[in-house]
Amino acid sequence: MTRTRIGLLVALILTAMPTVAQQRPDRSRPPEVGAPPALSLASVERRTLSNGLTVLYMPKHEVPLVQVNVVIRAGSVGDPADRPGLARMTARMLDEGAGERDALAFADAIEILGASLGISDDYHRTVVRLHVPLGQLDAALPLLADAVLRPRFDAAEFERGRRQRLTSLLQARDEPRAIATVIYDRTIFGADHPYGRPDVGTAASLRDMTRDDLVRFHRAWFVPNNTAIVVVGDISLDALMPRLEAAFGGWRRASPPAVQVPAASQVAARAITLVNKPEAAQSEIRIGRIGVSRDTEDYYALTVLNTILGGSFTSRLNQRLREEKGYTYGASSNFAWRPTPGPFTAQAAVQTAVTDSALYWFMFELNRIREPVPEEEVTRARNYVALRFPGAFQSVAQIAGQLEAVWLYGLPLDYFNTFVPGILGVTQADVRRAAMRYLDPERMAIVIVGDQVRIEAGVRGLGLGPITVLSVEDVMGPPPVLDGTR
Repeated sequence: MTRTRIGLLVALILTAMPTVAQQRPDRSRPPEVGAPPALSLASVERRTLSNGLTVLYMPKHEVPLVQVNVVIRAGSVGDPADRPGLARMTARMLDEGAGERDALAFADAIEILGASLGISDDYHRTVVRLHVPLGQLDAALPLLADAVLRPRFDAAEFERGRRQRLTSLLQARDEPRAIATVIYDRTIFGADHPYGRPDVGTAASLRDMTRDDLVRFHRAWFVPNNTAIVVVGDISLDALMPRLEAAFGGWRRASPPAVQVPAASQVAARAITLVNKPEAAQSEIRIGRIGVSRDTEDYYALTVLNTILGGSFTSRLNQRLREEKGYTYGASSNFAWRPTPGPFTAQAAVQTAVTDSALYWFMFELNRIREPVPEEEVTRARNYVALRFPGAFQSVAQIAGQLEAVWLYGLPLDYFNTFVPGILGVTQADVRRAAMRYLDPERMAIVIVGDQVRIEAGVRGLGLGPITVLSVEDVMGPPPVLDGTR
């Protein structure tokens, strides 16, 4: 290239380039937030197998993958009162040998397909999730069916799993976060309520649990009319249904036990439970009360309300306790959405020396949220929720996980396409009404796990209510015995 041509090219580039002034961003104000992107998912279709098992299906053809989630209404609310932890132990044993394969052979069979199989459980469900390349779906579905329908519950694997959980309970005694979770749930709901019992079990329940307990729980709760299969991926419904019928159609119907979740009494008055953890570097704080069930008409308003209070990094609690005061790495709040009312919780782990100060600011913000929230703050919270929402629907696994809630809570099939308009419709008055109805700082339980010697006097000085002091053993029971349990 000649020098003349090079010079002309440079001149053209310089002419096309914006000036330095045009390049410099305007930092005098925050950038404008654009309109929330429209979320338009493919239609969800509902079908049933010959045995009545529900199938929810959504196509997603961009990548040759399929997600198959088997959702069973079997969770810790079904634990017998003397066997907390039974549902979780049952769930965690489903893939520890199934059908004709022991645990190692079953894991190898999944891995050789390039698939993954995961299991989770909570108070109201057990979910077995299969993620598989489309070309391996025919080989993977029988393995999924084995895990759900035909777990082996091998004695050696059961004993290994139980010892692992006993070890976890022993470790939890040294973890203030775990201690706080146990005593908080018990304080809010009571020791006899399903939400007040530890879903991981206790040393006594795990020691007395037998393989036959798992077999009976599985036989009672794992039935097709208590189950749904959620499928998202690169397969047509016409091609999918015969495959599901072959794998699950022979599963015999039966009546599952009735779910017994008694109504719990709301916190009557503010009181503090202090669990002494000598020399704890931090104090775990939990503040809350019984919230509301997922089917509440105030779901959208409470979602926006909680985003303002403690549901985002820029929420009031996090800005106050982390950014302004430097007491913690993070403070948050949430409503636990369940078929029956779960807890509302505000929480943080704070430096021991500022436990009383942190508690003061928690109560300050819990009172302030009941005052009218500026319209600008409501708008920002609405946009935050709406702008983040489509990000939960990027992969087949994410979409299937979201669709589990459609079946579990009885939501409309087009629910997710209407979510953003519902959030954007929340008004300043809606937020105030929800705060006044559901958040009463005078009727909240306060739980603190920390060094009593260093924090009790400061906490008492706040005058927030009577204080009950407990030991770790009062909360967690005697240390589990790992040797000679069976």
